[in-house]
Amino acid sequence: MSSVLVELAVAVGAFVGTMIDNYFAFAGQLAISAPERHRGLAWAQATGVAGLVVVAATLAYALTNVPLRAVGLLALAPWLLGLHAWRHRDDTTAEPRRRGQVTTFLTTFALGGDNLAVWAPLLRAAAPARAALSIVAFAVCEVGFVVSARTLAGHPRVVAWGQRQGRRLVPLVYGLLGVAILLECHTL
Repeated sequence: MSSVLVELAVAVGAFVGTMIDNYFAFAGQLAISAPERHRGLAWAQATGVAGLVVVAATLAYALTNVPLRAVGLLALAPWLLGLHAWRHRDDTTAEPRRRGQVTTFLTTFALGGDNLAVWAPLLRAAAPARAALSIVAFAVCEVGFVVSARTLAGHPRVVAWGQRQGRRLVPLVYGLLGVAILLECHTL
């Protein structure tokens, strides 16, 4: 039973770690959008994440013939993303612009490179039942993501803090996600 909890913890950590930047960007988007548009924007964002999960699962399946220990070398991807985030941690962020549902979907999907770099190796490392459990955990996290972002959107100061400090947290989170990939793939 404890291995199931570990799998859930890794899945939740992978989701939260790769979505922290999207979280504050999405909350900022909601903060500047009319409340009657929030539902449509939330569906567009969730659909983008669902598309990322499908692509990550497809990549994980494509990696089934690659030895698991070699897949662990994909930990380099979040480490490189973390290095990039560290180098740009002090860059000023532009004000979020209003956007519609299609743009929200495409932006979520386009910003999903880090999600794919982390989720695909983790899904590949898991047995099929555990991978399905991870995908369910991603879905539950996404519901929490959208609900809490909609709540947070009413607090512009919190959104501004997250946009400033998130850039400092992301490199650390990516580093930890790289370690998680190495451990999950038994590369270490």
